[in-house]
Amino acid sequence: MQYSKSETAIIKDSKIGENTAIWNYVNIYGAKIGKNCTIGSFTEIQNDVVVGNDVTISSHSFICSLVEIEDNVFIGHGVMTINDLNPPSFKKTGSKSGWKKTLIKKGAIIGSNATIFPVTIGENARIGAGAVVTKDVPKNSVIVGNQARII
Repeated sequence: MQYSKSETAIIKDSKIGENTAIWNYVNIYGAKIGKNCTIGSFTEIQNDVVVGNDVTISSHSFICSLVEIEDNVFIGHGVMTINDLNPPSFKKTGSKSGWKKTLIKKGAIIGSNATIFPVTIGENARIGAGAVVTKDVPKNSVIVGNQARII
């Protein structure tokens, strides 16, 4: 069986695995999405993203370039990933050399409205809703809260 896609979804230059469901107003370009995934409405997945099998990316999420999501990951609503620590570096320099990668390892759960900077999130880690993740997360750990501070 092929994947299913809403009429309003836009998919360009991407590979989509079998039994994956793509909902309304999704934009996917230059990405690889595995089998048995669900991509929620109003989600954008940029180029150079790799998504494993059995992954759920809930609505209103943004998965930027250079993110890799391993198998069996759940991403809640409105999750934002970031690859550019000095925006807009590409507009200023014409280069993406300052962009950093993010790796979300298998079994991780990321709560709604979390913001994920370029980090590695370990296997089976749990990220609380609204968390701002600025450092690597060890496997099997639970983290919550906003790490922001006035400098």
